[in-house]
Amino acid sequence: MTQATAITVGQLIEQIHQRFTDASLSYGHGTDNAWDEAVYLVLWMTDCDDDESSLSLSVSPEQVNEIFALSAQRIERRVPLAYLLGCCQFMGYEFLLEPGVVVPRSPIGYLIDAAEQLWLPKQVRRILDLCSGSGCLGIVAAHRFPDAQVTLLELDPTAASLARENVLLHALEDRVTVIEGDATQLFADLEPGWDLIITNPPYVDKADMQVLPPEYLHEPTRGLAGGDDGLLLVDEFLRVLPDQLAADGAFVCEVGASSGAVNRKHSELPIVWLDLPHGGEGVFLLEGEALCSHTTGRKN
Repeated sequence: MTQATAITVGQLIEQIHQRFTDASLSYGHGTDNAWDEAVYLVLWMTDCDDDESSLSLSVSPEQVNEIFALSAQRIERRVPLAYLLGCCQFMGYEFLLEPGVVVPRSPIGYLIDAAEQLWLPKQVRRILDLCSGSGCLGIVAAHRFPDAQVTLLELDPTAASLARENVLLHALEDRVTVIEGDATQLFADLEPGWDLIITNPPYVDKADMQVLPPEYLHEPTRGLAGGDDGLLLVDEFLRVLPDQLAADGAFVCEVGASSGAVNRKHSELPIVWLDLPHGGEGVFLLEGEALCSHTTGRKN
């Protein structure tokens, strides 16, 4: 589409918002509504600040045409916006992204980044991110704990390669290591004593995989599908966890709508479901001390 007349940032946001609203798109890849998606697209492409003063700024015809072209792809192909842009913002940081890698959006990021979390270990020296994807959670954790060594474990070669790029982008190569391989196999072989283990594994159960919106079908199936009950990988991690988590460590896992399956299947574990003030669902905590007491009790 060719845009001949001058247009401001605010006017362009309004137009894109209306297009997205009329198209009845699905969201959940960094935004959850048409307005926020329109704001994100326009501000990203114009490099404007997320501030009211930006609304009156003029947008060049070339930028307008680019934005309309991207919005058309978003609508016609139902592609998540982050794939179209080739990068995204997560927790205030920029991450490179490409098709075939799950879009960063886990609420675990907010939990890690929060100034005070009573459940966090007093000293966090070693962090493990299982199923790290683009590396976003582990990298956020590295920023949050500047003295910690972080290991990212990822099965998919494309995602592992992208994670390495993001580590370099954030200049964290001296503290963040990417290991490519099957987490269900490698987790048990790593050196034990992790202070913080985080994971956003594939957890969508078989029934929910059948009804995913088109936007989610652009993401890799093996990055979403968690088997019949969504806990294919989670079950394996929980089996190994007592041997790997430090006595005063913390394990934080996202399972989304499969939280009911966790409660039914692992009711004996001292699981704590965490409050998520910024949205999302199904993130649980296992603390090393409680897990150790539980494991010792079972042995006795």
